[in-house]
Amino acid sequence: MREIGIGLIGGGYMGKAHAVALAAVGAVFDTALRPRLEMVTGSTAASSERYRAAFGFARAAPDWQALVADPRVEAVVIASPQTTHRAIADAAFARGKPVFCEKPLGASLTDAQAMVAAAEAAGVPNMVGFNYVRTPATQFVRQLLAEGAIGDVTWFRGEHTEDFFADPAAPHTWRCEGRANGCMGDLAPHMVNCALALMGDITELSARVETVHATRPGPDGPAPVDNDDHGQMMVRFASGTMGHLYFSRIATGRKMGYAYEIHGTRGAIRFDQEDQNAVWLYRMEGPEATRGFTKILTGPAHPDYLPFCQGPGHGTGYQDQIITEARDFLRAIETGHPVWPTFRDGLAVAQVIDTAFAAAADGRWHPVPTV
Repeated sequence: MREIGIGLIGGGYMGKAHAVALAAVGAVFDTALRPRLEMVTGSTAASSERYRAAFGFARAAPDWQALVADPRVEAVVIASPQTTHRAIADAAFARGKPVFCEKPLGASLTDAQAMVAAAEAAGVPNMVGFNYVRTPATQFVRQLLAEGAIGDVTWFRGEHTEDFFADPAAPHTWRCEGRANGCMGDLAPHMVNCALALMGDITELSARVETVHATRPGPDGPAPVDNDDHGQMMVRFASGTMGHLYFSRIATGRKMGYAYEIHGTRGAIRFDQEDQNAVWLYRMEGPEATRGFTKILTGPAHPDYLPFCQGPGHGTGYQDQIITEARDFLRAIETGHPVWPTFRDGLAVAQVIDTAFAAAADGRWHPVPTV
């Protein structure tokens, strides 16, 4: 095995998750490449030093430019706001360094397109962070669909619903400003990625996007909200299957409502991230009186479960998804072969989101351009 120096940009919610994952991935998966926590940076020199001490990095960088340029930083993990993603990725690719970037790929479709062009021109490994699709349960569902376990799929319904902005009295924050920080920019990409992973390309869609709470309490009185609270899409997949996707940050009672239901000619599947270690499977077999959904608890027989735990039903958690992502990023660097989802897969998500905004603006069905 050999070491690889990792530079982490951002030490907040996702930055900490990636730091923990990088420290643990070698032990969990016995990877050939072992991350060396070389350098971390935050928004200020003080926060950078705080993250260094807390996460176990060797050094703190004064800014992301210094981190990317440092010769001991051999690969870069971007966990900073999406408005910074493009500039950081461009700088890393210009130096031939692999990049893992948190979702969404960029703050706009233009950003995402430019980042894919830079990644492919550099010819270095690149990945975008859609962690929820990596649970053992959802990986198992992908297998079931590939095997035709429920026959021909006739319908897909997906949602990503949370309630962190359900209270109209919740104060105005940065989340209220800019399209990239709205529900369609923040939550929707996860379920769009899931739909593409399970069902294939979306060829056309119709959408509605709304701001429900037009103002929120600010320090000087009501402050305007200039982005969306929830949105929905009717979609048609390349297979011809119909679907519906819903996204909300005001779904009262929902904490991590990354959920989907899939109907087929011979069965059905249900999954809810709030119960992430269970898959509900219905098979149209046997007497009608004994048919019903079977709850399948994930265990060592399911993808990427055994490295974490030998006990069926004991379960994996959120952090384990990030550790699995770290394994895949290291594998892409080690082998030189792309590991899904690459920046191009992130662009496919951005294209669907951009098309949804266009469809919401004129109320018509829109084709989704091929990436």
